[in-house]
Parts: sequence; C-alpha cells; structure tokens
Amino acid sequence: MAGNDNNSVTKTPAPQGKATPPKLVPRPKTAADRAARLKKIIHLLDRMYPAPRTPLTHRDAWELLAATILSAQCTDKRVNEVTPGLFRKYPTITDFANANPAELGQDIRSTGFFNNKSKSLIGAARKILADFKGQVPQTMEEMLTIPGAARKTSNVVLGAFYGIPAGVVVDTHVQRLAQRLDLSKQTDPVKIEQDLIKILPKEKWIDFPLQLIFHGRALCVARKPRCAECPIDPICYAKDKNLSG
Repeated sequence: MAGNDNNSVTKTPAPQGKATPPKLVPRPKTAADRAARLKKIIHLLDRMYPAPRTPLTHRDAWELLAATILSAQCTDKRVNEVTPGLFRKYPTITDFANANPAELGQDIRSTGFFNNKSKSLIGAARKILADFKGQVPQTMEEMLTIPGAARKTSNVVLGAFYGIPAGVVVDTHVQRLAQRLDLSKQTDPVKIEQDLIKILPKEKWIDFPLQLIFHGRALCVARKPRCAECPIDPICYAKDKNLSG
C-alpha cells in the first residue's frame, strides 16, 4: 500500500522552530526505558491518527483482498480509481475466477505489473472457490495458501476486515519508520514484523502499522521529513532527521 489516504487526522500543535538534533535526544538505556519510549510513541500516534482505517475502498473481504493485491508497487489512490469499474465488470469472485487473463490485465493496467496481478487475482479467486467455499479465510495459515497473498496482504485483510490481529502489516512506510524510530534494526519486512510483534501490545497490532503508514505520508516522508512539525521529534534520534524549519 502506498500513496494518499482518506483517513481523518487529528492535528496536534506542532513544535516551534527547528527539529531537535539527534545528539540532543536522550536514548533509552534499559528495556524499561525502551518500553516507556514506545508507550509515548503509541500515545502520540493515537492522538494524531485515532481509529485509523485502511484507505483501500472495499465492500467485503474479497474486494479488500483484490484491492490489496493491486496495491503492490502502486498508490492506494490509483487502486481506488481502478476498483469501482473493476468490481462493476467482475461483480463476484466467480467472475474473477472465470476472467480472461489478458483482458483482466488490461483492466488493471494502470496499477502496474498488471500481468502478474491478473494471474494472482484469478488464482486467488479460484483457490478461494475451490478450497474455502468462496469465502476469504480468517487464518494466516490459510491466507498464505492463496496466490498473491503474502504476509503483508494477509495481515491487511485479516486486520482491516475481520479485526483479527494475526500479525503486523509492514509496507515501505512501516519499514522506514520502524528503523527511524529505532523499533527495529532489520531491513527485511518479515524480520521487522517479528520485532514489532515482540514489543507491541497485541491490541495495537492492527492500528499501529496503519498509524505509521499515515504518519509516513503526512510528516515522516522518505526525503526531507517534516521533523520540525512532528510531535514525536523530542524522542526521535533518527540519523536522517531534517533539522531545518
């Protein structure tokens, strides 16, 4: 998932002046210090992005799964522009299962990697019809047997639609912010997810990554993050902080 979102954001008064230089930010020295810092980060994100919702438009679990497959290397905004017409043309999971791969590929061309995504959508629909009676499953083990549904996609559907905290979504924003906020030193998404699972309360597994995604789009962007406006600035010692006002 990438790009713009429609999630409502509660504005928190921005710090005045410039961002705090990393060397002036106290670093946690003990496990208790790290836990206390994480608690502050969670509190600040809860204030900025309360009750976050997935920005992918959907009406049921299948539509969310299809939209999440399309969102790979594509903005959510673009996916939301494509899916209304797509779901009108293919209104049921059976319609996707019986779709012509080349024609479906053209229908989703603007999302990128359309040939692979077409195969994944058709394969996913056929798998769900054959093995799960047409219903998107509700366990990680079953989700991972579906074409196009790796851990990130599975976590999106299980968390956002079913409310099941099976794991933590790790997209490019979560990966970047987990490293910047010193919540993980890993670069592999699976290992980052394992780190976040270890330190986050289970009741935050669904909301926390969504909040990181929205924060990664609003302030903690990849280049020239808006650190001076960020309420997390006083406890952030990322090496690539943007110190300008």
